[in-house]
This record gives sequence, C-alpha cells and structure tokens, in this order.
Amino acid sequence: MNDNPFIVQSDLTVLVDVAAPRYAEARDALARFAELVKSPEHIHTFRVSPLSIWNACAAGMSAAEITGALTEYSRFPVPANVTSQVNDFAQRFGRVRIERDAHNGDRLLVHTSDALLAEELAHGKQLAPLLSNRIAPTTFSIRHLDRGRIKQALIKAGFPAEDVAGYTTGESLDVALRTQTRTAHDFALRDYQVQAVHAFHALGSARGGSGVIVLPCGAGKTVVGMGVISAVRESTLILTTSVSAVRQWISELLDKTDIAEEMIGEYSASIKDVRPITVATYQILTHRARKDAEFTHLALFDERNWGLIIYDEVHLLPAPVFQVTATLQARRRLGLTATLVREDGREDDVFALIGPKKADVPWKVLERQGWIATAVCTEVRVPLAEPLRMHYAVAEARNKFRIASENPDKTQVVRDIIARHAGEPALIIGMYVDQLEILAEEMMAPLITGTTPQLRRDALYEKFRAGTVPALVVSKVANFAIDLPDASLAIQISGTFGSRQEEAQRLGRILRPKPGANQAHFYSVVTGDTVEQDFALKRQLFLCEQGYEYQIADAHEFS
Repeated sequence: MNDNPFIVQSDLTVLVDVAAPRYAEARDALARFAELVKSPEHIHTFRVSPLSIWNACAAGMSAAEITGALTEYSRFPVPANVTSQVNDFAQRFGRVRIERDAHNGDRLLVHTSDALLAEELAHGKQLAPLLSNRIAPTTFSIRHLDRGRIKQALIKAGFPAEDVAGYTTGESLDVALRTQTRTAHDFALRDYQVQAVHAFHALGSARGGSGVIVLPCGAGKTVVGMGVISAVRESTLILTTSVSAVRQWISELLDKTDIAEEMIGEYSASIKDVRPITVATYQILTHRARKDAEFTHLALFDERNWGLIIYDEVHLLPAPVFQVTATLQARRRLGLTATLVREDGREDDVFALIGPKKADVPWKVLERQGWIATAVCTEVRVPLAEPLRMHYAVAEARNKFRIASENPDKTQVVRDIIARHAGEPALIIGMYVDQLEILAEEMMAPLITGTTPQLRRDALYEKFRAGTVPALVVSKVANFAIDLPDASLAIQISGTFGSRQEEAQRLGRILRPKPGANQAHFYSVVTGDTVEQDFALKRQLFLCEQGYEYQIADAHEFS
C-alpha cells in the first residue's frame, strides 16, 4: 500500500489524509473539480458533483485530467463507477448547444446531435413548453427572451448548455487601461489577471463573454473587471453590494483607466446618474415601495444599450436580479467573486445565467507568490461563564446560538489579542449590533453598522486607511467589497451561523498585500462546547478547501 492522500469511494466522495506527504499538492488538484464537505483534524471529505465537474470543464479541464488526478493521488485503485460517472458528467457539458441560425441571424436554435436526447428534452416537463417549435429532429427554435430560462431548465435536467449564440453590440466606449495610475504608480495587469481577462473575453468570440472569475479578496477582482471593460470597449453596467463599494469602483476606474470622470455615473439611493459606465447597488435595484409592488429601479437594465454587465460579489446576487438576468442573455455578463458558494444553493443558476467558471486561482498559490498576504487563522475558544450555563441549557436552538455568540467574556479576549498584536490595524467584526455597541464603547473604537450614515462610513474608512483610527468595530456591512489594504488583524466575534461565504469574505478583509513581512492574522472567537463551536466548523470549510488551517487556542493562552 502506498502513502498517497486520496481514498476515492464509489459514492463520489474522496477522503483525504492530511498527514500524507503529498497532501498539499493533491488538495490543490482536487479543489479544481470537487467540493469540500467536512474537514475534521485528520481526514477531510470532498465530493465530486455534476456542477463541480461542469465548472472544471468550463475552466478547461478534461475528463482525462480529472480521472488522472484521482488516479495519481489515490491510495487504492479508483472504483470503476467513479471513472465512468466523471466521464458521463463531463460528456454532458455542451451536448446541447444554443446557437444562432446560420441562415437567419435573428433566430436562435437549441441543437443536439443526439436524437434520443432531443426526444428526452422535448418531453421534459420544464423544457417542453420552451421547445415547442421543432424545426428538425434534433433542433428547436426558441424565443430570445427564453434563452436564459432554457439554460436554467437544461442544467436542472443535467445537460448544461453551451451557449455560442453570441451577443448584441452595446454602445461603443473609448477606454483603455493606463500604464501609470493617476497617483503616479506604474500599473499593469498581473499574469493571472491577464489570463482571467483572456479566458472571459476569448478575443470577442461567442465562446467568451459570459462567466465567473473566482479570485480571493485582495487579488484584484476589480482590476480584472477593468481589464474586461477595456477589452470589450462597450458601455458597462457594474452592480455591487454597497455605496462604499460603488465609490471604490469609481475611484479605481478613474485611477487606472483613461475614462473621463463625466463618463462614469453612480446609481444609488442618493444619486441616480446613468452614464456610459454606471455603477449601481443591488439594494437600489431590488427596492420597492411595498412587498407586492414592482421593483422600481430594475428599469436601469434598459436605460442604455449595455455591452457588458459586471456582477460584483456574484455569490450574493439577489433573486430579482437573477430573474432580470434570465432575459439579458444577449449581453456580455461577468461575475466576480472570492467563492462560488451560495448559502441558498443557487450555484447552478449562477452557472446557467451568468456563465460557468472561467478562471479560479487557489488562494494559497497567490499567497506563495506574494500577491496576497500570508494569513494565520486561529479559533479561540472561550468558556461560558457559570451564571449563563443554565440560561443556555434551557434556551431554544436559535437562542442558544445568540447566547453563545454574545458571550460577554469575549471582550477580554479581544483586548488580549489586540495587545498581542499591538500597532497592527485591526477590524473587529460581528453580527449583533448590541454586542458591537458594547465592545466599541469598551474598546473606545468607532462603530460602523447598517445605520451608520454613508458620509460617516466613508470618513471612518479613510481615517482607518490613514492610520489615525487604529481599530474599527464593524457589522456585516464590512463583509463585502470594502478596500482597507492596511488591515492586518481581523477578530471575528460573531457570525451568521455556518456561513462559509461570510468566513471567506471576512478573512478577505485582511489579505491585501502588505509591506514587509506581508503577514495577516484572522481570529475567530467562539464559545467552546456550544452550538457556536459547531457552526464554526461549518464556516471554516471553504477556507480549509483553499489550504488554510485553523489553529485551536484556549482563551487563557492570551491572558
């Protein structure tokens, strides 16, 4: 028996021995086509799924490469049914094509070369109404408005479509990347950013133009977005998570492209300025006067002849924007994210409506190359004080989590961690505003929550960047798309149950490259022997998949 790390099982799970000599390289190979399910101390469990295989295929992997990786790192022979199922999943990708009629350019066709598959699709409950116009045994004509709905239905049926119908031409936009920023720094795309732009754009062909770029926070997803804008050179709508993120996009565009300021518009609650490049928030697009009213601002999608729509933090895409995007398949669509994990399980809708994964660089690879900071992750376990134990014991499940999350003894641990890292710019991140208010008062640190006015948020972020505010206490509003490059210490005191995406985003706040040692520290303070500790294990899954290990420490080790 060899000492390879994989034990490949017939149910498509892969057990990975973290003590095996080739563990790190094997994990990096496996993460390209499988998803981490659980990660206790010694044996991690990954699962191969149809969607994980389809994303791998879309990113350029072949079935032979996937089965080759399983064979190379496996301790025992790979079960024959696993090889067969991987091949089957991979062969399903692209068996159905959406293309433009060669004889009538205005007509869209759904085509497969497999007559039996065509019959199966024609009789499918969801697909039959959309494929009613059959013009040949294996070809159907479809309405333009149904292009997205058909792709959604096809992926649910297990046959993700290859969409090569192409895109409409948007309004022309004269824009290029600078070689020197407005702040007088040399500027050029890094190699992996260039590769991501090329993978998405595909020289303007119909095989490019839709998909998702997955890069860790701090690796320059915004820069990749600007690279795509300069490649497409058409009017662009950028959707992001907050007004702060909107203004960061505008600042970056002005700093790193030659676009004139009057060509960029902000579309938010306070400003509604539609320009050739318009940056809007998801919140404004999904706003409506009452629950049963229309979404007033979704009309923004029709305001101009957009050539490109960029979905920042695409893993947060709200349902109404999904619905609109289903009818916008003729527009180029770029998704940007640090993780494709969605807590609502709609990863397949991202694949169908935005596009497949086009590029994905492992976090640890960029860390080794120095493009993001080296991060040490530590879970600090705090005991629950005696007076609270009975209260916790008799509480309902949801209240148990909150009692554990708001453990008042966490405050001293936060003090001790900051003392250990004296002088390092710190973010203290939590979920419960009452807890954050108490902590901010005791730490004498500014607090930013959802109710903090935008002008004050921007002022505090700027003071933090300038070093005049050494620590910020922040709620969930700081999870996404906030550029605080000097932050090197993050202390998480409460979170959203087992949210893997939130864990990744919060670590991402401190991964911007730093001068000197390029070192960052991420602490998650949890109440030991409670449901919060159980949820912490689930939160850490995505980062463990990326190669991060959580050290476990007791609170007394910091006192």
